[in-house]
Amino acid sequence: MDTQVLVVGAGPTGLTLALDLARRGIDVRVVDRAERFPPGSRGDGLQPRTLEVFEDLGVLDEVFAAGIAEPPMRIYDGGSVVWEGRMAEPEPPRPDTPYPNAWFVPQWRTEEILRSALSGHGVDVRLGAEAVAVEQDAAAVTVRLRTGETLRAAYLVGADGGRSTVRRRLGIPFLGATDERVRMLLADVRVEGLDHDHGHGWMLDGSFFGFTPLAGGADTFVLSTMAPGVEPSLPGLQATLDAVSRRTDVRLRELTWSTVWRSNVRMAQRFRAGRAFLAGDAAHVHPPTGGQGLNTGVQDAYNLGWKLAAALTKAAPDAEALLDSYQAERLPVAARVLGISTELMDKAVRGSDDALERGEHTRQLDLSYRDGPLTLDDGCSATLSAGDRAPDAPGPRANGDPARLFTLFAGPHWTLLRFGGDAPSLDHGAVRSHRVGGDPHVQRAYRLRDGAAVLVRPDGHIGAITTRQAALEAYADRLLPHGSSAHPDRKGGFSAKVAQ
Repeated sequence: MDTQVLVVGAGPTGLTLALDLARRGIDVRVVDRAERFPPGSRGDGLQPRTLEVFEDLGVLDEVFAAGIAEPPMRIYDGGSVVWEGRMAEPEPPRPDTPYPNAWFVPQWRTEEILRSALSGHGVDVRLGAEAVAVEQDAAAVTVRLRTGETLRAAYLVGADGGRSTVRRRLGIPFLGATDERVRMLLADVRVEGLDHDHGHGWMLDGSFFGFTPLAGGADTFVLSTMAPGVEPSLPGLQATLDAVSRRTDVRLRELTWSTVWRSNVRMAQRFRAGRAFLAGDAAHVHPPTGGQGLNTGVQDAYNLGWKLAAALTKAAPDAEALLDSYQAERLPVAARVLGISTELMDKAVRGSDDALERGEHTRQLDLSYRDGPLTLDDGCSATLSAGDRAPDAPGPRANGDPARLFTLFAGPHWTLLRFGGDAPSLDHGAVRSHRVGGDPHVQRAYRLRDGAAVLVRPDGHIGAITTRQAALEAYADRLLPHGSSAHPDRKGGFSAKVAQ
């Protein structure tokens, strides 16, 4: 066996998965067909839930330093502003949601940050290593590279994009439709004559032609347009800009990257085939509208990482059922998100008045696994269900040090929150247990009656909400390793008032 997990594809999905596995002590390798790391802003919008994942993985500070907030957008008629607004109004941080707004980082920089963190665990990406064949047996998966080399791993994850070789070699249908009539040109450009505090746009024959500020310099922008016949070259783009803006003071100085997106909205029929899994664009491809593709891939990785680690370390009594839950939980989410991004693309094609508006549904904070197989719920919360994202909340610990629930959740463990002294408990080495008292922020976020317990999974989603000791123990017996050494309940809890 060459490695425990082989990840094919070194984009945000593959890197997030590899980083999550590496911090759990799993031997992981990452290979990519590219000869060099790709440039370009590409998927530059990081949604709030992705920021929470990056906080847990320890890279959020670098992500914030590398990006910018969404600026307001101005729409012009020639040189006159005819509309100014935002895709989504910025919200202040809340106790339950510390990062409520999207953050914009060029994808090349996000990948660079993730690679650096991964390298800190002794894992580097191998370039020029294209997977060309996949075979598996009961014990492992064997991948042959174009170089002729073979790699054998306990599990394989195909995160190798919409044209995934892994998906094709597994014979998994990629269901959906391609419409060559719908195209969007995206380009990274340096522009003279536009301020960097706003986005700027014009309408051309009913199609949008605009610039969105890009982190990295006061004159760097992402150009986007669905206007037909636009030539993806500096002279061609300048000619179109001149025609649509009727201005001579806005000049394109450099074109550093461009791509033409074609309407190809698809989802894999299944996300697992034996010891092989699909994640990110290999499993679902999205329109660029709404900033959902990269973020959905990161959530795929975050869902799969702890499950693969549990299977490999024999920390799951039924590893097959746990691994099956990846598809059961993520496929419905991917289908929902595809619907959101496709609807936004349809609005853009029609030129709808609300085509630029983005709402709560794009932030991915409300995505839930309520209907998945890993839930236990007694219905004792007025606001939450098992499968939901576990909210954050600030509050002092009993020793006076500041703390957050997200701080307690951080890491590869399960977390038990006990609301009251009579709440169910677990004496288990895989679980860190905290008694929660009367802090108003916690109570407002969780709305639980006294005597309830919330068991939070390693990916920050709620596994169980219950007042029954026997039910919680049965849930733990199903998902946690048997015979694990005890980890005593941490004294002090998480509140100014500690339930005794």
